Amino acid sequence: MEDLIKEAITNSNKITKSSCVEKITPVGGGCIHKAWCIHLQNGHRVFAKTNHINNFNMFMYEYECLVNLREYSNESYIYIPEPLELIEYNEISILCLTWINLEQCTQTILGQGLALLHKSSSRESKKNFGWESEGFIGTNYQERGWDNNWGEYFIKYRLEPQLRIARKWGINIEEYKDILVYFGSYLNNHKPSPSILHGDLWSGNCGTNKNGLGCLYDPACYWGDREVDIAMTRLFGGFSSDFYRGYEEIWPLNKSSEERVEVYNLYHLLNHANIFGGSYKESVLKTIKKLRHDFSIKS
Repeated sequence: MEDLIKEAITNSNKITKSSCVEKITPVGGGCIHKAWCIHLQNGHRVFAKTNHINNFNMFMYEYECLVNLREYSNESYIYIPEPLELIEYNEISILCLTWINLEQCTQTILGQGLALLHKSSSRESKKNFGWESEGFIGTNYQERGWDNNWGEYFIKYRLEPQLRIARKWGINIEEYKDILVYFGSYLNNHKPSPSILHGDLWSGNCGTNKNGLGCLYDPACYWGDREVDIAMTRLFGGFSSDFYRGYEEIWPLNKSSEERVEVYNLYHLLNHANIFGGSYKESVLKTIKKLRHDFSIKS
């Protein structure tokens, strides 16, 4: 595989125009793509992801997400890797990005950088809620489309598609029409402004670098309520009080935001149940039952 990657990158000539590839070493971490460090003879390194050619559209979406995140990020606080090259070659697809030297630091600046990203995109945006192209959340699709009604968008383009996939393990979407209607109205009454979202913000998709800046990568972007990103940080843990304090310093959350955490995270629990199965399926059912109780929704 290393020889094939080297051949593809050399032939593309965008990365190797100033220096040849010295070696390619595997990098651990991802479960969907294979990851690599491209060592150039000039001492620079490039991060590369590879997959079968059939998954090229996943890399196209990630490329698009990174470009958009970089447009609204404040480089004094947060670093978004630059997409360098997108390659189709001999049945493999390759996405090349700038290398990040990750290092454990306080998460204050990560929280501040995310808040600035949300805030600046919200101020500059003339968009509705949604995304122009079909995206991905893990290996599942994120449907393309737009809506000026946030509640209807989140139900139609996020929860309902995942519930339809969940039919394979026993979910009957008709049994949840009442809760979907309720949450559509509830979320729209919240009246958020559209911000660009990372979209898959767990601790494995962000960090800090050796310069002390926050870093975001592996996005699943769309324009939505900024609380979606914050809610997901609470789903699997890994974020310190410094992160939340940093975020609140820049753009404090609404006092009612805690009420929506489990509503927003139901999307990610459904996605995990649909991909991985196991205990995530039970978590979905428990969460729906709890939400019915908390919001006094009668089944």
